[in-house]
Amino acid sequence: MSTVDPRHPIARRELDAAGIEGAALRESYLRCRAINAAHGKTYFLATALLPPAKRPFVHALYGFARRADDIVDDTAVPVAERGERLQAWCGEFLADLDWGATSDPVSRAVLDTVTRFDIPTSYFVDFVEAMRWDLDVTSYATYAELEQYMWGSAAVIGLQMLPVLGRRDDAVRWDVLESHAIALGTAFQLTNFVRDVGEDLRRGRVYLPQESLDQFGVDLERLRRGVVDEAIRSLLAWEIERARGLYAKARPGLALVHPTSRDCLQAATTLYGEILDEIEHNDYDVFRRRAHVGAGRRAAVGLSGLRGALRARRHSVPEPNPPTPRS
Repeated sequence: MSTVDPRHPIARRELDAAGIEGAALRESYLRCRAINAAHGKTYFLATALLPPAKRPFVHALYGFARRADDIVDDTAVPVAERGERLQAWCGEFLADLDWGATSDPVSRAVLDTVTRFDIPTSYFVDFVEAMRWDLDVTSYATYAELEQYMWGSAAVIGLQMLPVLGRRDDAVRWDVLESHAIALGTAFQLTNFVRDVGEDLRRGRVYLPQESLDQFGVDLERLRRGVVDEAIRSLLAWEIERARGLYAKARPGLALVHPTSRDCLQAATTLYGEILDEIEHNDYDVFRRRAHVGAGRRAAVGLSGLRGALRARRHSVPEPNPPTPRS
């Protein structure tokens, strides 16, 4: 039974526009779409601003990442068992990726997306390795160490997305566009880390670098008490500014993607950036409340983005093919 009614006009139109044929493959993309709709509120909204022909492929990439995350973060299951599950699923996925075929209902859409856009398999290998770290590594001594983790858990996701989003024109150097994608993926991840300090602590993890904690005189026990004092405010303010620096580095890249993809990225960047504003508005209390952008604000950003996206589609020019990506 389909996780999304295949007769739903939007879902059907997306699959038709993307040229996705065959009952099994269409069902796989529908599953990924349902995963994104259920868990990726901001990402799903942003994806809806893309032309219908691009959306299924973003849903597929999201579904892949979410599948691994769910295995790692299932704290009801012992760590050893989670490790076995992750090893089994990721091992099967990487083998299927090498083989070029799969029976897995989520992986089928991912493999199709990889093939259509010639996405390097190394990005998926690096992502899987980062997910393995989450089972064994509970803290990071330096920001440089955290960056190594974020390469696999976030930066490569931005790189996976680039062939789907497309370049503005042939004058845009692919390596320049990649640098902006890496910065944006890392900014999203760092925003999550600041927002989810309390939640991650309950899972036994600390994603704020130890060198940052030491700089402001914050130890693990102080974090666990969950009392927002000046030291913790200063620590979080420091990491918020680091994230904002990454958003600033990524922002010029928005003008370099194809016009029909810009409003998607702009919406995601705006809404995720405003999570940082909400943390400040909540007096840095990341222990008792989870900062989020309200439904009204998300709707306003989405509506504004939709107007821009429709204009871009009316005046769009053909997308240049990306150069052969690095493997």
